[in-house]
Amino acid sequence: YYFAALDAFEGVVMKAMSADGAQATPQAGSEALAAWLLQSAGTGVGAEGVAASVVATCQDIDGALTPIIGPCGVAALFYRSAHLAAQRQPHLAGIHTGTPTVMDLGPLKLQLAGQAPADAAAAGALLLHTFKELLGTLIGPSLTERLLRSVWPVV
Repeated sequence: YYFAALDAFEGVVMKAMSADGAQATPQAGSEALAAWLLQSAGTGVGAEGVAASVVATCQDIDGALTPIIGPCGVAALFYRSAHLAAQRQPHLAGIHTGTPTVMDLGPLKLQLAGQAPADAAAAGALLLHTFKELLGTLIGPSLTERLLRSVWPVV
């Protein structure tokens, strides 16, 4: 149900990621986020630290958005974002099965922890960037930035 409703926004999301309407390149928009994830994980920390940073950010997003759209809404956006991001980062493909009711971040943490730190940061950044863009198509970029600015500084 949730994926069917969000599927209608996929074309809009891809256009929103590109100002000129050309094919979107979310990797370019998530480079600063990947650098922030590596920095927040700490110097010398491996992929496990990056994965923990991504998971902590997802938990902060959940905390910020659950009072507004509910846990099912946050989970639906999260898993839809993962589905879209998995087209460019296959590591994200298997993090969810079934109907989303809450975000289960265990599979995401396992997938990212098994990568090189830079790859984990790139995949996590793409996921978070895609989430931000998808949310922006639903509530607008200004409100999205206000809601997510408290979660990560490079919105």
